[in-house]
Amino acid sequence: MFKLFLLASIYIFALGKNDKVQIATIQFKVIQNGDSDRRYIWLHGDEQTARMALESHMKKNQGKAFLVEGILRESEFYGGIIDPNRIFSSLGAKANIQKYNPRWTRKEKEERLLTIDKDRKIFFKKIFPKNGELLIALHNNYKGYNINKELGRSDAKSVKNNQNPRDFFICTNRSDFEILSQSPFNVVLQEESPKKDDGSLSWAAIRNDIRYINIETRLGWLSQQKKMLNYIEKNLR
Repeated sequence: MFKLFLLASIYIFALGKNDKVQIATIQFKVIQNGDSDRRYIWLHGDEQTARMALESHMKKNQGKAFLVEGILRESEFYGGIIDPNRIFSSLGAKANIQKYNPRWTRKEKEERLLTIDKDRKIFFKKIFPKNGELLIALHNNYKGYNINKELGRSDAKSVKNNQNPRDFFICTNRSDFEILSQSPFNVVLQEESPKKDDGSLSWAAIRNDIRYINIETRLGWLSQQKKMLNYIEKNLR
């Protein structure tokens, strides 16, 4: 009985103490395993396949993961709501606040945008890896979104005939793209900042010269997302 308790204690210690970070009112649970600076993030609470894939991955692989709190796509935001993946630029956050909270007064919108702008740099310091490591985001789709939507704003592509177009990688580093293009999976490279920044984390990663990869799969296809995550783990350093 003591041995079982000891093993359980060692396992919990290996995962690291759960902590939280936040930007404005949006909170993220932190899971750390080991000392690796590889980072992972899950941004939309309704994309539960991505959450399950990431939590499973963190039990066996080193790094630090940030998981948004809540089970809805939008996060609670000062009594309103906001898309947590559209706040990573001032322009994107402003449009996001207006989209979801049009009845707020001008002063309320300005004050809450100011809070996001103030918190953003601190949040980036916490989630961005150092020394050239990867930041990996996990997303799911269920409304027809697929790789074809990204081709027009991509700098290179590798689309496989035997892969579902709704399962693909987006990466911001050309060396990573060259390796992922040899994988069985679809992949696009986006290394240039867009003309209109929508506030998504991928564009923030480009601006800050962060190696970023989004693993996008169909909602419910847990085995596929795990395969894609494991491919990165084995092949990208």
